Amino acid sequence: VASACDVVFLNVPDTPDVEKVLFGDDGVASAENFKGLVIDMSTIDPAATVDMARRLGESGIDFVDAPVSGGEAGAPAGTLRVRPGGTDGACERPLLEVVGERVTHVGPAGAGQVAKACNQLLVGSNLRAVAEALLLAERSGLIDPAVMREAVTGGSADSFVLQNQGLRMLEADFQPGFKAGLHAKDARIVVSLAESADSPVEAFELTRQALERLVDSGRGAADHSAIIEVLREEDEAS
Repeated sequence: VASACDVVFLNVPDTPDVEKVLFGDDGVASAENFKGLVIDMSTIDPAATVDMARRLGESGIDFVDAPVSGGEAGAPAGTLRVRPGGTDGACERPLLEVVGERVTHVGPAGAGQVAKACNQLLVGSNLRAVAEALLLAERSGLIDPAVMREAVTGGSADSFVLQNQGLRMLEADFQPGFKAGLHAKDARIVVSLAESADSPVEAFELTRQALERLVDSGRGAADHSAIIEVLREEDEAS
């Protein structure tokens, strides 16, 4: 949590943490005479975000949910992608451009979290697809999975995940860029949002289950590309 004049930035792991910072003992909402802006860059539940924005508004405090993507290196480099949700005036303030090279106002408070959930759905689904493709190539006995990856990059199957997480999978380099435990938390948010919106995410549910198994096996601090290890282990055990 950081503040600058009439602005409070926060980036904490999950919904209860944001709730505590904003409304707990000595929370932002209880600060005497504070009528500024809260920018929450955490990835949390959209419905809870809408409610927090309403409660802060009743105290005269503006709120922007601005979840980001771009990895741990993105913030100091100023290259994060930021998707703020909130009022036009709050979202147009130049503060977000300090950390983000691409800032897209996506709608009212809560919309930022929905955009991030969609982002995590796409990344997670692609992550599992890349792992499955590498394992398929490996088990075919006809092509080196590294050669397969090289052969399909640059075409319509190419993606950031294939180029980056795919390489991590090939090299078994699971030092965290984005921790599996955090992606598992985000996956639960995706599924919860999908249920409340009555919108199917059946393929992604398989990704969520694999991420949960990765965490349950004690590898929540590993990079989420370690999902390939879960798929390999399950197939070998069956």
